[in-house]
Amino acid sequence: MTDRVTDDDAVLTRTEGRVGHLTLNRPRALNALTPPMVTRIAEALTAWERDPAVQAVVIDGAGERGLCAGGDIRMIHRDVTSGGGAASRAFWRDEYMLNARIARYPKPYVALMEGIVMGGGVGVSAHGSVRIVTERSRVAMPETTIGFVPDVGGTYLLSRAPGELGTHLALTGASVGAADALRCGLADHVVPSELLPALTRDLAADPVPDVLPRYAAQAPAGTLDDQREWIDHCYAADTVEEIVDRLMAVGEPAAKETAETLLAKSPTALKVTLAAVRRARALDSLERVMEQEYRVSCAALSRPDFVEGVRAQVIDKDRRPRWTPAALAEVTDAEVAGFFAPPADGDLRLADAP
Repeated sequence: MTDRVTDDDAVLTRTEGRVGHLTLNRPRALNALTPPMVTRIAEALTAWERDPAVQAVVIDGAGERGLCAGGDIRMIHRDVTSGGGAASRAFWRDEYMLNARIARYPKPYVALMEGIVMGGGVGVSAHGSVRIVTERSRVAMPETTIGFVPDVGGTYLLSRAPGELGTHLALTGASVGAADALRCGLADHVVPSELLPALTRDLAADPVPDVLPRYAAQAPAGTLDDQREWIDHCYAADTVEEIVDRLMAVGEPAAKETAETLLAKSPTALKVTLAAVRRARALDSLERVMEQEYRVSCAALSRPDFVEGVRAQVIDKDRRPRWTPAALAEVTDAEVAGFFAPPADGDLRLADAP
């Protein structure tokens, strides 16, 4: 699917009253992020940080389907298969720098996480200081489905979710609604979808802390709390193989279905994801975690599963990826460790940035 939107129009910016507005504007591609979009967002944030008239930033997505489905996977696939991945590495450098900047932005950054919010969409929203979901929100880091590993700070967020909920979401790629997004620390407030236009109008006139109580609602019921006991037990295991074994043996139908879901995903991506989440828990900042994610993302470009996963899920859509290796037992510890080695063209240094 292609967009007729030009690079200049892919992110719409405007100011209204005390607010600077960012609208991701590739609705036919579910607002998937491209390098020019990342640049345009960064430039707007710089301008508004210096503008005393702008007291807050609001980001949303054009169209009816959602905020953002992630980075433009087709673009990355083309780059890897024809250009060796250099453009993708450059894109990730800029994207991860933007994600880290959003987390430290000195003015309220209000993310309207309406509809689908996945992958890179999480990166431009869930690091903000005010994260709003609705009854329509579906938030996910679905990278293992395409032979990839959660990035854009996703392993930081998920490693800090209660118990093993984050491990569950990272490995399965499952999407969550409003209540579970709040439970896992991916969002802060629930506002009914129909009230978002009014909330946005009020933010133009009044400070964020004054506006939010007028619209915040109780989240609809989630599902993770009811599954917490078996999730915490099963995902506390040391290896993916043992996690699958526990899921099969625990006696819960939902756990058995989860095991079957995992067994359909890239064995390499599962093992690297588990290692990434566990390592992220031990790192002391978002920046350090994203430096680690950059290493893992670059390594994934040179492995077969990412290209194959995108082919099966996005390009050909046959939903029948042929993973290499095909079984968990064939993925060695040495292979997993290789994903965490410095890239040949150098590390990303976020923690040392001014």
